[in-house]
Amino acid sequence: MRKFQLTQEDKLSLKFNHQMSKGEQRRIDVYFSLPKEMGINRKTLSEEDYYNAGIKSRRAYFTDGLHLPLLHTRFATRMNRSALEYQSNLNQFAYQYITALDTDINETMNIDDGEHLADYYHAAIDMAEHCLTILNKNRTNMPSNPKLLPLFANVDNYLSWYTEQSILGMLANRPRHSEFSDSRTALLNICNQENKYRAEKAYNSTATINDANRIANKMRLLRRLIEYAVIFKSESQELGNITRKFVTGIATAIIMAIVLVLIIKTQGALSNITSLMIFVLSVIYGVREVFKEDFKKILWDWIRKGKPKWARTVIDSLSKSEIAWQRIWLDYTKAEKLPIQAQELLAKRHTQNKQSAELLHYRIETKVSKAKFQAGYDTLDETIIFSLRHFSRYLERGRGKVYEQIDPSSNREKIQSTVIERRYQINIVIALNQDSYFEQFERYRLTMNRTGIISLESAGESESPDGKQQERYSTLKNLLHLKRRPKINVHSYEEDEN
Repeated sequence: MRKFQLTQEDKLSLKFNHQMSKGEQRRIDVYFSLPKEMGINRKTLSEEDYYNAGIKSRRAYFTDGLHLPLLHTRFATRMNRSALEYQSNLNQFAYQYITALDTDINETMNIDDGEHLADYYHAAIDMAEHCLTILNKNRTNMPSNPKLLPLFANVDNYLSWYTEQSILGMLANRPRHSEFSDSRTALLNICNQENKYRAEKAYNSTATINDANRIANKMRLLRRLIEYAVIFKSESQELGNITRKFVTGIATAIIMAIVLVLIIKTQGALSNITSLMIFVLSVIYGVREVFKEDFKKILWDWIRKGKPKWARTVIDSLSKSEIAWQRIWLDYTKAEKLPIQAQELLAKRHTQNKQSAELLHYRIETKVSKAKFQAGYDTLDETIIFSLRHFSRYLERGRGKVYEQIDPSSNREKIQSTVIERRYQINIVIALNQDSYFEQFERYRLTMNRTGIISLESAGESESPDGKQQERYSTLKNLLHLKRRPKINVHSYEEDEN
């Protein structure tokens, strides 16, 4: 069973999504195989720069039943509680509604608009009707407490507007067809119904409604208020700051010791202060300045090799409880250091795609709390966004043309030219719980150019080897001296810092 999903988020980003249960420990490894012709390496794109600007993540409570008809039953019986619980449950309901709506819209939009256009409109109307059912049920649970009414109004306002915008967006991305005019009219009526509902409730002023920028910014603010109580806060810290200071001191001490020895030797050879002695001393100090930073970097890389670079604490926005702890690695690695399963998956590529590549390795280890979840929740949902914009800036644009003769059987000569675009193929191997019995490996093939992602498709997987296969992997690992990674130790963050 697949325990994670890798999908395209937008034009130049990938979304990795998975769920973790209470008390679970999980390790995720993502290997990016970047062709060397892309020109991406630690000199052009450092690990720290890509981590800070190219990798974003968010975490929230997760509940089953993301499909719209099943969504409301999860929260309907938990609304009449304290103000804090009401706010938490209402925002959680809204967040799950948005997630469910986005999921169903994506599934509907994937229906081919050719021969299956009738299926598309049937699915769209069915989804819109479910949306109205859930929204109406939520409105019947409007609180009587005046202090809770603003919370309900903000959520109801945003969900109504977002539903309308989602349906209109679906219609705008499909061509009009006279055969399905009734279906389009039914969907537009639902949008008009929600528009009138917001007007009757006076959720938005006339000036806001008439200004697209103002209404969009207001809804963005309401979205942030909804997500505030749902998406967890995180406190990150860079590990090894104290170690870095020690490395700087040790490197400086060693360099200075060598310089002092050379100065003493120089003074012994040249007892008098002469221009030659001054020249030799200046050369010694110049050499020190040249090699000091390089020596410090070599010493730093040696000491921090294989250790995590960042630590993160995940905190519930309402209860302020620590929900999970994470340690993160990001570095360039060599092909021979890849796990056997990853090497086997990459070996299945076509011959023309087996080109030299730089390997960028992202790893995150998570330990989830056993007892600090809010009542009614037992699963944590995490989404990691990998931006490819930092890769695309190094790519070349298309060059040249491809010529083609049109209708060669006719007497008229006609040649057509097509401007080509330069495409690159990146292989991505994702390992879940590597070095455990239930490990799972999967390879994805990503094709992109300078302007965006062309395609993303699964290209093979290796799941939970057992029996003889598990024994074969264990034997090979022992022969190659591939040591098992230690289990996550939450208290080892301070040790890493020191």
